[in-house]
Amino acid sequence: MDKKLLDILVCPICKGPLVYHKADNELICKVDRLAFPVRDGIPVMLEQEARKLPADEEVADS
Repeated sequence: MDKKLLDILVCPICKGPLVYHKADNELICKVDRLAFPVRDGIPVMLEQEARKLPADEEVADS
């Protein structure tokens, strides 16, 4: 993920920062516990496309 792009992208729901999780190719919002997919290098920043993170899933910086 391009560092410049990651610096300007925010969560579409809370407008908070996102963390890129390389292993799953997702952008994660820790506040809303949502993981937005990155498909073909393009972040899909739609709430309906996001995966809800289970309460027991660790959200670590990658």
